[in-house]
Amino acid sequence: MPQTADEPDAVAVRTWCSLALEALGRERAAIDAINVYPVADGDTGTNLYLTVESAAAAVEAVFAAHETGTSVPSAADAVRAMAHGALIGARGNSGTILAQLLRGMAGVLADGTGGDRLRLALDRAAASAREAVAHPVEGTVLTVADRAAAEAGCAPPGANTAEVARAAYEGARTALDATPGQLPALARAGVVDAGGRGLVTLLGALVEAVSGRAPERPYENPAPFVPTHAGPEECPAAEGTGGGPAFEVIYLLEAGDEAVERLRTRLDGLGDSLVVVGGDGLWNVHVHVDDAGAAVEAGVEAGRPYRIRITHFAADRAHARPEPARRAVVAVVPGDGLAALCEQAGATTVLARPGEPPASGELVDAIRRAHAREVVLLPNDSDLRHTAAAAAEQARAQGIRVALVPTRAAVQGIAALAVHEPDRSFDEDVVAMTSAAGATRYAELAVAERQSWTMAGICQAGDILGLIDGDVAVIGQDVPGTARAVLDRMLAAGGELVTLVLGEDTPATLAGTLEEHVREGYLAVDTTVYDGGHQRAPLLIGVE
Repeated sequence: MPQTADEPDAVAVRTWCSLALEALGRERAAIDAINVYPVADGDTGTNLYLTVESAAAAVEAVFAAHETGTSVPSAADAVRAMAHGALIGARGNSGTILAQLLRGMAGVLADGTGGDRLRLALDRAAASAREAVAHPVEGTVLTVADRAAAEAGCAPPGANTAEVARAAYEGARTALDATPGQLPALARAGVVDAGGRGLVTLLGALVEAVSGRAPERPYENPAPFVPTHAGPEECPAAEGTGGGPAFEVIYLLEAGDEAVERLRTRLDGLGDSLVVVGGDGLWNVHVHVDDAGAAVEAGVEAGRPYRIRITHFAADRAHARPEPARRAVVAVVPGDGLAALCEQAGATTVLARPGEPPASGELVDAIRRAHAREVVLLPNDSDLRHTAAAAAEQARAQGIRVALVPTRAAVQGIAALAVHEPDRSFDEDVVAMTSAAGATRYAELAVAERQSWTMAGICQAGDILGLIDGDVAVIGQDVPGTARAVLDRMLAAGGELVTLVLGEDTPATLAGTLEEHVREGYLAVDTTVYDGGHQRAPLLIGVE
């Protein structure tokens, strides 16, 4: 619920995230449409939305951890979670800068709240965001953040949180309207800065979260800006248009401060639009380059890069985007081996790393990348059903027809993909894929981390657990023996095809052992083996 006191709590932070996400959802397309700087790729609104979605999910996770008790999170826990969520989910140049703005605010608000703390938080946010950008440019979100902080600082002495937030919002509005006069690319297009427009939206949500009322003057796009000194020498065509680096490279990086400073220098020499945000060993790196491989290699030398995303700008500049395909499949996979398998079958994949399930924004992004009018979504994990449903709804709002096949395991997704036929009607294809998935029982092996009660009895730390359809059915001492017992349980009810997916650390000889076990004990049952690569489970099993 909105807070009106001078000390907003964790609930106010949660409300801010929720309101900001809702507002960006409404305005995403409008912000995308005015995205002309630094690259006119029309995704600033979407990137901001996905970044805030990750921040909101992190805050919800903190609240979920307190559900079993009577307490709620502290404001410090909530703002830190918000900043961390934005950092790991930041998308694009605008999302990366927003992550640093939120991190700067969290560093101050974690030590206390109130009007005076919010003044300091906004000032710290603007300063830290500007420091994170290798070559700050006026007329961008940085300028809007500076003015918001300055106006917050000019609020009357003793002003409460709501009054400071309103002052920041009004300052941001004023600065945003002036951006076309500061940046030639915006003047030529007759628009305000897209990233700054997103920041105004976020500050408007903050006003509503801490006061209970939306801003008295909601922002509306001004009339197109007409420069008074237009001319080619005043507005060089190279700025903010074609001719820049070919690739956008983004990754999370685990590295120390000194290594990151060296990385900044190296990436600055490779390209432009360099933004490095974060701290305490975790960073989000964003850069536009011609040599994407060199940018990733620089990250490897600095530490451990992951969640690497490379977008090719040059293709979009040189050619019109092709017409969308009729139909595509998007599949979540637990390992890189299955990712390669599904991609060979024509699917767009989303990798679910151990302990890092994809957010709905990642699934929406994959649906968009599939570039089809109709998409079949395979979550391949029962825990992702709500996330996948949310992603499907977001994609439908963008005009894409999406069907969610409720696959609960990767082997069910493989079965569904095997019967996919894009030439038949959408409904018939979905029914066939759903039927194939439903006819596939699934199992996996796991290593018990501690002593606990299970449906198969008490297990000890180090025991091998055989889970069938999500429940522990077998407790064993070794992988081969447990796998054979699981197969016997599953095949007792019949079956025609056994699918085995081996993790990268599982001995290759296990496949031969299990194939022989099936061949000797179950006539007319075939076995197919796949390399799952780096995945959580040493073995996945499917029986059709």
